[in-house]
Amino acid sequence: MRYSYPVLLAGLALALLVAGLIALGSGSFPLPLVDVLRLLAAQLGAPPPDLPASAETVLWQIRGPRVLAALAVGAALAASGTALQSVFRNPLAAPDLLGVSAGSAVGAVLGIFLGWAIWAIQAAAFVGGLAAVAVVYAIGTALPLRDRTLSLVLVGIAVGSMLGSVVALVKTLADPYTQLPAITFWLLGSFASIGQADLAGLALCAIAGLIPLLLMRWRADALMLSDDEVRALGVGLPLLRLSLVVGATLLTAATVAAAGIIGWIGLVVPHAARLLVGASFPRLLPVAMLLGALLMLVIDTVGRSIGQAELPPGVLTALIGAPVLFVLMLRRRDD
Repeated sequence: MRYSYPVLLAGLALALLVAGLIALGSGSFPLPLVDVLRLLAAQLGAPPPDLPASAETVLWQIRGPRVLAALAVGAALAASGTALQSVFRNPLAAPDLLGVSAGSAVGAVLGIFLGWAIWAIQAAAFVGGLAAVAVVYAIGTALPLRDRTLSLVLVGIAVGSMLGSVVALVKTLADPYTQLPAITFWLLGSFASIGQADLAGLALCAIAGLIPLLLMRWRADALMLSDDEVRALGVGLPLLRLSLVVGATLLTAATVAAAGIIGWIGLVVPHAARLLVGASFPRLLPVAMLLGALLMLVIDTVGRSIGQAELPPGVLTALIGAPVLFVLMLRRRDD
């Protein structure tokens, strides 16, 4: 079912606003919605509310960065999945298809195993993701196969499996009382330790990854055609694919470095967005990003609100993503 595009964008933006306000007030230290609104209004020039200093600390130093990080991670993963599904012409393509998540995982678990500081672990995760995709792309383009897309997929699966074995080896060698819990917690994703510095790094890297997608958005629809038809249109196919892959890789590596591995968003959200607006990349990308941000924010809010212990978002996305994907596949209609 298709909807009016401006109305859909406005509706998603409104839903994000409502979900953001709810998220700012939810958690182990609940803030009533009216107090959240008063604190936000004070930043715009309204008289400061008569509230405890702890309320401002929770809102601006803990929940504010966390909510913004959840929005950024969800939007980035959805954009990455949208780009990769267009490049590979495969609705099952996901941000970890080229080994970026596995490479980031190796960098992070090695940093935890070696006792590095948190910023060094995040940097290692980011570099590891980029390095993994660079290896996949170098090997994939060197293989003597005519189908370059198939080459990249096969090499990505092989490299991802190998890197997954490295992660398993490090987990086996890690201290079971200190290092192993930290590695496991990171592999399931978390926004608990997000601060303003982390948010700035995430935003910078995500913007860098989004730029190639935006620059190539009007040409990306040509990927729905055969390679010969694309060349006949005068579109540089290698540059187009490389630009989208680089952008998707930067987006995914940035999210993994900041919040750990969070699956299913980049796979499920583009499916839902295509049901709403079709497969045209310039229309699909903004809707997918808004949907991804909304879903990630809702999952994080639920995860830290339903029990005494916080549930990692990676667990909830897996529990929700599989049945949602099944329902979307049942409802999907070929365009």
